[in-house]
Amino acid sequence: MRKPGIAAAVIIACAAFAPARTANAQLATILKPVQIGVAAGAAVPVSDLGNSFSTGFNVTGTIAINVPLLPIGFRIDAAYNQFGAKGASNVNAKIAGVTGNVVFGMPGVVITPYLIGGVGYYRVSSSATGSVASNNFGFNAGAGVKLPLLVFSAFAEARYNRVSENGGSTSFIPVTVGVMF
Repeated sequence: MRKPGIAAAVIIACAAFAPARTANAQLATILKPVQIGVAAGAAVPVSDLGNSFSTGFNVTGTIAINVPLLPIGFRIDAAYNQFGAKGASNVNAKIAGVTGNVVFGMPGVVITPYLIGGVGYYRVSSSATGSVASNNFGFNAGAGVKLPLLVFSAFAEARYNRVSENGGSTSFIPVTVGVMF
């Protein structure tokens, strides 16, 4: 037979530490109004880009500006994405971009979910012979989760990116994991 006192003690301990973790996340925002981070992961081509190219990779550098006591923040991201062509081993599509984003944090106990979106300037190019690179504006929107730790925060996110081009658009979804210091 289980002792009800042990179960009650576990529930009380969890309830006691949950607000402390949330308070620690808010305190980290106050103590770190500016954070620098890095992320890496997969880049999934969608729409027309997905017809010709396979899943590739993404690397991102970021600067976050946290607003104390508010769920709103800002991020500037510089990202590089590369996709390999289906059926051609030496052809790659490359998309580099710089985006300005608004981050809206939602309440969480240990893991804090957030929405992110913004606009940016992208350079789309290919390693194919005779290809032409183009610079275009685009937008991104997505969601992620943030886990505040003692020295840094870990995060995971996915964002839909759409780059406007002459006569069409290029779309892809980077799924990344990173750290913020």
